[in-house]
Amino acid sequence: MPADPLHRAGNPQRSTTSQPPSGSGASAIEVRRSARRRRTVSAYREGDRTVVLIPARMSEAEEQRWVSVMLDKLAAQENKRVLGDTELSERAARLSDLYFDGRARPNSVRWVTNQNTRWGSCTPAEGSIRLSHRLQGMPEYVVDYVLVHELAHLLVPGHGPDFWRLLEAYPRTERARGYLEGVVAVDRLPHLPAARDE
Repeated sequence: MPADPLHRAGNPQRSTTSQPPSGSGASAIEVRRSARRRRTVSAYREGDRTVVLIPARMSEAEEQRWVSVMLDKLAAQENKRVLGDTELSERAARLSDLYFDGRARPNSVRWVTNQNTRWGSCTPAEGSIRLSHRLQGMPEYVVDYVLVHELAHLLVPGHGPDFWRLLEAYPRTERARGYLEGVVAVDRLPHLPAARDE
């Protein structure tokens, strides 16, 4: 059996495995440190776990930051496959069961291309939820947050204290909101003209 290239003699390495945040739906995370790895960080799925490869010299804080970055990148890659409206409806039903005991039941959930200033919208009287096509390809937890947000509107219209208390059930609310705020901020940055080849 060939030797594992990450565990060869002369390649000191430390490996740690941790469980993901509860409710994240992610697999266990294994961080492998390598003295041969100087600058690059990479990650991949291996069975039921995520493996993140980092340089041995990284601090614990850098490790945590890079694990988070790489999990988001993997999720975005996996989300490149666009969910259809049927899958989106099924996902909304699962989220309603998970966070609202199944009380939020939309009549329709679908992608739309005419929402460029909002991530999602809900019409409680019709029981309809619409998500902006701009969410397609974003990390799964971000799409789930927008779905949970719109599902909560089926139970509590408006954005009062009762509405925000409902959203506390979703454990990645703050992270997803931060991600979306970052996307909006990047869109507002001045765009530099593309460099021309001389």
